[in-house]
Amino acid sequence: MALLRCGIEGSVGARAYLMPGPSGMSKSSGMLRVGFIGAGNLAETLISGMIASGAVGASQVLVSDVSESRRSLIKDRLGAGATEDNREVVRSSDVVFLTLKPQVMPDALRGIAPVATGDKVFITPAAGVPLSFVEGILPAGVPVVRIMPNTPCRVLAGAIAVCPGTNASPDRIALAMGLLGKLGRVVPVPEELMDAVTALSGSGPAWVYTVIEALADGGVRVGFPRELALTLAAQTVMGAAKMVLETGEHPARLRDMVTSPGGTTIAGTHALERGGLRSALMDAVVAAFDRARELTPKV
Repeated sequence: MALLRCGIEGSVGARAYLMPGPSGMSKSSGMLRVGFIGAGNLAETLISGMIASGAVGASQVLVSDVSESRRSLIKDRLGAGATEDNREVVRSSDVVFLTLKPQVMPDALRGIAPVATGDKVFITPAAGVPLSFVEGILPAGVPVVRIMPNTPCRVLAGAIAVCPGTNASPDRIALAMGLLGKLGRVVPVPEELMDAVTALSGSGPAWVYTVIEALADGGVRVGFPRELALTLAAQTVMGAAKMVLETGEHPARLRDMVTSPGGTTIAGTHALERGGLRSALMDAVVAAFDRARELTPKV
């Protein structure tokens, strides 16, 4: 898969970079140092996935956070280093993930700007925060890559949208992709669609969990023990998703393959349509998209 270079204006340029494999990183995994500014749930998810995949060892990761409890959790649960000092993370890392809430991003960027240099790459997954905003606060020439991952990165099944900034050279992009490519499916996205990615695949797992829970509840209603109902529901969702990805068939076509005239599936599908499932999910994506736009910080 090619990773298309995305301009700040959001258009997809003609220049492309090949996704590197494990050997495509500029540094070996034994030398690479990875930092996280912010130790929230997203940081924990990404670190867990990187360690589980073998992309890095726990000793190669340093995390900063204002919360002592979050720092302790990262150290105790994942074995990574932790500090209060954001600048220490930047100084000691080759790749720096800015795993911060959009509202605190401006002050954090200003705080680390004096130690941000062009030999590092900064990766920002913050919803609603454009590349131009991050590049405008960090020193000129510092490489920045905008991403939107999701929580299944923890189990190496994530969906990760990527858009490099204007200063991200091929070797800096390769450095970032060497990490992200281990966490799931990486797709190039023009920056103008990043808020849409936030709404669809970023927030989407939460709604899929709701669907799984509801299917399991239905199983309990018709007589299954809770644990067995949950296992069957989750496996069904995972298998259906794999069918879409691996067959290339449209979901409607795959649904029709399961739907016999006058059968059980069409009876259930009728109930879903009557309950407005499709429109509710579509509305959820639109609502999340609108909220992502609202979160865009002001300098």
